Amino acid sequence: MIGFPEFILDPKELDDVYDGYEVSYDSFFMNMLNFYNFSSRVMADQLRKTPNKDQWSMTPPTVNAYYMPTKNGIVFPAGILQAPFYAHDHPKALNFGGIGVVMGHELTHAFDDQGREYDKEGNLRPWWQNSSVEAFRQRTECMTDQYSRYTVNGEHVNGKQTLGENIADNGGLKAAYNAYRSWVQKNGEEKRLPAVNLTNDQLFFVGFAQVWCSVRTPESAHEGLVTDPHSPPRYRVIGTLANSPDFSRHFNCPVGTPMNTGGRCEVW
Repeated sequence: MIGFPEFILDPKELDDVYDGYEVSYDSFFMNMLNFYNFSSRVMADQLRKTPNKDQWSMTPPTVNAYYMPTKNGIVFPAGILQAPFYAHDHPKALNFGGIGVVMGHELTHAFDDQGREYDKEGNLRPWWQNSSVEAFRQRTECMTDQYSRYTVNGEHVNGKQTLGENIADNGGLKAAYNAYRSWVQKNGEEKRLPAVNLTNDQLFFVGFAQVWCSVRTPESAHEGLVTDPHSPPRYRVIGTLANSPDFSRHFNCPVGTPMNTGGRCEVW
């Protein structure tokens, strides 16, 4: 599902969806209370009804995306379909490194430590052979240990808590890079950006890294380590690229250096 749900373009359907939500014109606080009450009523009304597989869990302006294991579907709201993730006039290398990696990330969630438990119909049931489960466990142990060694302000990342997102980051980067190389084989090499002094392959990885540029207070960083299923943005970049042989090749990272340790982790 891309952009926005179809009912938004139908005034009658839109009115029906938000029927019962009262808007206050002079109190933001009251609007929030009304919205939470309205949302609770809507959720309660859905109990014991057949699930609506077309229902969205994010609003269109949200700069995010998600995979739904119970529906085996991926959602990309309009909010994320803009720079730095995507722009029509950007080099394809930047777009593949931005929104391409996000798409690969959400796709890989179907096969992370939680998504793999669901079948193609969204049912929670075991469908892997025991040998596959054991191989998966061994590969994920490597990634859990890798990310657990990273620290922020002296505090370690929780490699188990962030495993699913780390699997998705690594799988998404690999899938998007392969997709970019397939595009190049079909369409030919792009022109290089002037004055940047980067090859297009290098630009792909820079495009991936720059979307996670951020600044956090120590308090916010601590909260993220405790509660966030994602690794800190710094290690979403460093950890993922350190596992990429394509990154090491294009940036000429010698074996034994931090970004090419010689002991890469790979799940997918």
